[in-house]
Amino acid sequence: MNKKKVTAVFDIGKTNKKFFLFDKDYQEVFRDYTRLPLTVDEDGYPTEDITLLRQWIKDTFHSILESEEYEVKSINFSTYGASLVHLDHHGNVLTPLYNYTKPIEKEITDEFYAKYGGELKIAKETASPQSGMLNSGLQLFWLKKKYPEIFNKIKYSLHLPQYLSFLFTGIPVSEYTSIGCHTNLWDFDKEDYHEWVYAEGFDQLFGPIIPTASSINTSYKGKKIKIGVGIHDSSSALLPYILSKKKPFLLLSTGTWSISLNPFNEESLGEEDIRNNCLNYLRVDGKRVKASRFFMGNEYRIQVEKLGEYYGKEYGYHRDVKFDQELYLRLIEKPSIYFKFEGISLQRKELHQTDLKPFPTFEEAYHQLMIELMELQIHTIRNAIGNSPIYKIYIDGGFTDNDVFMKLMAHHFSEFKVLSTHSPLGSALGAAMVISNKKVDSKFLKENYRMKKLVPLLLTK
Repeated sequence: MNKKKVTAVFDIGKTNKKFFLFDKDYQEVFRDYTRLPLTVDEDGYPTEDITLLRQWIKDTFHSILESEEYEVKSINFSTYGASLVHLDHHGNVLTPLYNYTKPIEKEITDEFYAKYGGELKIAKETASPQSGMLNSGLQLFWLKKKYPEIFNKIKYSLHLPQYLSFLFTGIPVSEYTSIGCHTNLWDFDKEDYHEWVYAEGFDQLFGPIIPTASSINTSYKGKKIKIGVGIHDSSSALLPYILSKKKPFLLLSTGTWSISLNPFNEESLGEEDIRNNCLNYLRVDGKRVKASRFFMGNEYRIQVEKLGEYYGKEYGYHRDVKFDQELYLRLIEKPSIYFKFEGISLQRKELHQTDLKPFPTFEEAYHQLMIELMELQIHTIRNAIGNSPIYKIYIDGGFTDNDVFMKLMAHHFSEFKVLSTHSPLGSALGAAMVISNKKVDSKFLKENYRMKKLVPLLLTK
């Protein structure tokens, strides 16, 4: 029996850990996924259990290697960013995989900025809004200050995608998409590590920078396999669009974060951009992507839970709420802010508490919530577009199933061609494509992403 030749991809999200097999045409032929329980670090802060993750990856891959059905020719890894794995001289993991939401002590960040220039200067030069552990370079600085005896044992600090690759190759490397995701490490104008990284000697801890499309041909458990070096998930999700579309577009990737990605804007960030939570990512070729983001999905979940409690509805009720034009028009007659947002730092009027009294039903309050979130969404998309000649917006991720969100997007961006795209494969597909030399054309998205053009609303009373 002829085994089917496949590319394997581990796609590691904060919540779901997924494993895919793709055939030569990038069609999914197998998937497996799990959720792993969290552990805590030495401060009791919840975090990914790197030992469990490593075990699940090894077990899952070994069972596929023994399969009668599939022959794995290559493997790659896409994961969330802002996470470093610190290894000693023997390749053993030295610390917990610190959670990027963990707070850093103020005296440590104060010392960093006193030494290397203020927050705004560092933010502009590294195209990284300053946000503690989310700037993974600061994690290293924090570790050096807080746990010097552990820091001194570090031989390599690897970004999470590259650590997963290292598990299979034993070769420590760095690549652009992981270095370039709000890490504080990269000077975007100099196209090199920032001078502070050299001053601290951190450049010695990172493997050599190699292109994201690199792979290492090796023998693994007696089988010849091409092993990729890993890729940051946001850059990976963008890749199928870049490879198949030549005209400028913006990708709105929705989920826990709502990220507007513009691969056609190479302007340096200004102070105003930084204040508006804009940042740069690096493409697989080291070119910059202008992005703006806000914590939309996280805020949405918090607020929807509260609405359920207030109106006596079970969690999940919100998923069936459809856009109500009459209700929307009534709510926007007298625009005001009713929700106190808890996890979003973008500038808006501050409320002491959410006021739901004006809304007799869950549906009304829900529409108001979406109106207020959409205001911030419009703002972040316009920031990412900047001066670029963009006429098309693709939307992917969890919010493509949200009828109210999608109708409001069609309404507010009616001068653009707005398309919803459904790919349950998201960043996994990009990880498979980046280590293949196969060319794709503009039909690829149409055939694989269930594209749907949104029709602008005709809002009439």
